[in-house]
This record gives sequence, C-alpha cells and structure tokens, in this order.
Amino acid sequence: MKRAFRVGLFALLALALTALALWCQPNDMPEVLESFRRKPILYVLNALPVAFLLLGTGLLLRNLFFGAAATNAIVGALSIANRVKIEVRDEPVFPRDLALWKEVGDALGGYHLKLPAVEITAVVCVTLVLLALGVATMPRRRRKRKRRRYDNLLYAGVSFALFYALLVTVYASDDLYNGLEASSPYRLSVVFNENGFPYNFCHQFTKYQVDRPKGYDRARAKAWDEAAPDAADTPRPVNVVLVMNEAFSDITDAPAFGFTPDNDPLSNLHAIQSDAHALSLRLVVPGFAGGTANTEFDVFTGMRTNALGAGTTSAMRTVNRNLDSLFRVFAADGYKTMFYHPGNAWFYNRENVYRWFGAGETRFIEAMPDPEYRGRWVADNYLAGLIEDAFSEAMRQNLPLFHASTTIQNHMGYPYSKYGDGYEYPPVPLNVEVSPEARETLEVYVEGLRDADKMLGRLRDFFAARTEPVLLVYYGDHLPYLGDEAYSAITNPDDVFFNYETPCVLWANDAAASLLDWGAAQLPDNGRLSASFLGALILDLTGRGHADAWAAFLNGLRRRVPVVQNQFCMLADGTVTDADGAFSGDILKWRQWSYYKLTQKDLRGK
Repeated sequence: MKRAFRVGLFALLALALTALALWCQPNDMPEVLESFRRKPILYVLNALPVAFLLLGTGLLLRNLFFGAAATNAIVGALSIANRVKIEVRDEPVFPRDLALWKEVGDALGGYHLKLPAVEITAVVCVTLVLLALGVATMPRRRRKRKRRRYDNLLYAGVSFALFYALLVTVYASDDLYNGLEASSPYRLSVVFNENGFPYNFCHQFTKYQVDRPKGYDRARAKAWDEAAPDAADTPRPVNVVLVMNEAFSDITDAPAFGFTPDNDPLSNLHAIQSDAHALSLRLVVPGFAGGTANTEFDVFTGMRTNALGAGTTSAMRTVNRNLDSLFRVFAADGYKTMFYHPGNAWFYNRENVYRWFGAGETRFIEAMPDPEYRGRWVADNYLAGLIEDAFSEAMRQNLPLFHASTTIQNHMGYPYSKYGDGYEYPPVPLNVEVSPEARETLEVYVEGLRDADKMLGRLRDFFAARTEPVLLVYYGDHLPYLGDEAYSAITNPDDVFFNYETPCVLWANDAAASLLDWGAAQLPDNGRLSASFLGALILDLTGRGHADAWAAFLNGLRRRVPVVQNQFCMLADGTVTDADGAFSGDILKWRQWSYYKLTQKDLRGK
C-alpha cells in the first residue's frame, strides 16, 4: 500500500509539473489542451522528460518532494525563458542556449522585457511549497546507511541513462516529429506552442549540432583569427548589391531543351555573361533542390554548411551569437548595410540571424508596403523595385551601400495552379520525351525563370544608368525540385558537382568597372567556385581581400582549391579529387577556424 501511494504520488507530481510547464507557454492553456486532445501522444511525450528528471533528482536527494522542487525549478525556469524568448524574438529556447549565459545577460540588458510575473510567481511558489513538503516529510532521525545512498545513486544513474536513451531514439525521431504536424511546421515558435515545450526542447537536443573538429585547439584558432592580414588593402568605393534568386538556374541550356535566341528564357543572363564588365561563375552551393538559407550562410560567413556537423541540416539554426560576415566588413568601412527578403521574418530565424550577421537594416514581408504577388509568392519584379528604392535612398544620404536580397517567387512547387486558374504557360521546347506531369513542372518552373531573368535585366538597366559605381552579384540558391524524370533528361551522372551548380554573374556598371580589381579574381577556367568563397571573391574585387586574416585565408584557399563539396574538391586546374588529399590540412584548418568563429568567438557589443 505504501509503495502504491508513492507511485501514485510520483505520477501526480510528474503530471502537475508538466501541466505547469505547459501553462507557462505563450499560448493559452485551452489551446494547448485542444492540440493535445487531437494528438494524445503529446501527453506522454511532454510528461516523460519531467518524470525522468523527477525520478532522478528525487533519488539523488532521497526525497520525492525535494526532487519535485528541483525539477520544477529547472523545468519552470526553462519554460519561462522559452515564453520570454518567443515573445521577444519569436524563437523558442533550444538546448544550445544553455551555454550562452553571458549572451543572455547582454540580451536582458538590451531589451525592454515584460516578464511574465504571474507565471514566475506560480513557479516560485510551487517550488517553495514542494521544499516545505520535503522538509515536513524528512525522517526525524536518518540512519546512516551507505548502502542505501549507493543504491539511490545507482538508480538515479539508471534513470538518467534511460532518459538519455529516449533522447537519442524516440525524441530524436524526425518521423515522429513530422507526424505530429503543426499549423505552421516551419515556424518553430508555433510548433513549440502547439506540441509542447518539454517535448520540443528534448527533440532539439540532437538537432543542428556543430561537431568539434578533429585536433581542434581553441588557443590556436584564436591566434589564427587575431593574426594581422598578410597584405595591405586599398578599399574601392563601390556599392555592392547581391541578389540570390530562388531556384535560379540555367538548366534550360541543357541539350534536352530546344530554346533559341528568339524564345530564350535567360536572355539577360546570357547577355551579361558575355559583357566585358562581368565575371561568370558556376556557383557550387551546399544543397540540391532545397536549403536556401544554407547558401546564404555560406556566402555571407565564408563557412561551409556541410562541414558543421554530421547531422546539421540548417546552418542558420546553429547561429546564436554575433558572427563575422560580409555585412560587418562593409559596415566597418562606413557602408549602409541591408538585407531584404519578401518572406516571413521568422523563417529560418532570419530576423535574428541577420542581426547576428551585423546587417544594419532588415526588411521582411511584414514591413513591405503593398506587396505584389505572382501566385502565392511575392513577385521578383516587386522586390527589384524595393532594391532600387533602397539604393536611391542611400545615395541621397550620401552613404555607400551594401545590400543583399533573397527572392521567393520561383519557390516550389510547380503545378499549373501556381499562377492561378487559367494561366497560359508558354510551351517549353524539348528534344526528349517526358510525361505530361514532368512537362507541367518544367513549364511552370521556366515561367518563373523568365521573371527571374527579367529582374536581372531590370536591375542591370537601372544600375547602368547610374553614375555611382555599382557591383551587382546575381546568383541562385540551389537547383529547383523538378522530380526524378525531369532531371534524368538533363543531368550528367559523371559530374559530381552538377546537382549543386547554379549560375552566378558579377557585373559592374561603367562607373565601377575601372575601380574593381579584376586581376584579383583568378578563377578556374570552368568558373566553378564554392558558395563559401563568393564573399571572399567580392572582398577581393572591391579591394578588401585582406580585410582580416579570415578573408586573406579564404582568398588564398579559393585560388588553390576553388571548390570543396562534401568528400570532393576541385583544384585550380579543374582536377576533381578527394577532399582528403593534398589540401586536407587546409580544409581541416578551415573547419577548425569556422568552429571557433561559430561557437566561441566573442563579438558581443559589435
């Protein structure tokens, strides 16, 4: 009977503490309960972490109420922190945040926070009550029984071991996580609210991890980072505008297509590629048919998404501190720095990440006036107008401009309904036979490609008419998702980089052409370059190739190994070889240095 009472009390405490943690979430408790009613497994998934923590701490402290007090203090503090972070940044608390107490202190000083007084009071009061109950239930005379203490330690260890096993199996399961669904599955604050903080916090333990590289030494990496550049720079006063266009590619140049100069969907790209004031690249990006933000990360930081960790799928989700980036380099020279994206600010956590990148101003769809749409997504032409307005305003302010944008119009999918019922798509001439489904996908995608090319032409014409020097960089984030059938008609299975290549042009107007250091480019004959090296190339062209030791290292490496992609790399002469070959030491140094910059370098207040 006594044992049954203890089990019942344990279960009651675990459920009560779980309920309190859920009550601390930003959304109302009735909404939480409704979500749980539709997905009953959420009760178990959210209660188990609390139960295991309660069991382990209760055994360690040899008192169930003391264990409950400790558990409530831990879970309650995390739940309240999660609520505050979501309300301030629209981003939940992740396990990696536990290592950022200094940054948290800086953040608390930088925000006017409205702390949830009722929830804090409730957590504190419940903790105190549990402590009081623990004191009241302590035996008046405790016998010294070493064996009992050792047994408690053993059982507590077993409890924590079982919980760890659950973390790396059940809670790490993406199939389970995706199967639970949410009204906005890519907005993590919504997922945390609807499916419960305890479960989602545990799920994130195995996600977005940055692996410590082999042979890493913090002091050595810090010395690399703080070393003086190996040469002096002469910065060129050129405005820089980067546009990364969603799913932009030149797959229509493949032999499978029958386009002619009269119906070329990429007429502007092809014209610019042959311009004397332009460089044409084959940008090798980190992902195939997805991963837009990973390409952003690689370009702006010079790090490689694919080298961060074995299980990392979103580089942006690894960012939680101020980082060195192109924005900071140009800001240090007095540039106005901006980032635009006509999507939601919370997607890929861009609203926070670009602040950590040092962008002086960011603008997302929530702050864009009267957006124009092509189907579901904001039109490329509309974003081009915003870029022109931003440039004109910076020139009126007599400020040099570093502006970056990521478009969204040609985002998948590509059904005939993409641009509305009854929309007439120009036919796509093909030299191969494909199914009606594949033809539909290609016709819709190519229509978006035409608009992307028109955006490029519009920006070129706008900047060509300006007297201020401008370098325009226009490139794709990844190839589109077209399905296996379409790619079987155009792919080259013998080319390990084919599925990762997008076109990239760096074009200068007349005012900038004579200012840029074209000789610094030193590109391979095939034009291939890893996205992680694009930022370094831009710095080289604008006289900032040795802005710091990091930029100098990247520019030196890209001249010797222009492409590093997964286990392959391409040397300057075009030879494709294994990444563990002659330059493996430099590639390892790159990864070690990246680890330091991403996880340990202190840029607070910068």
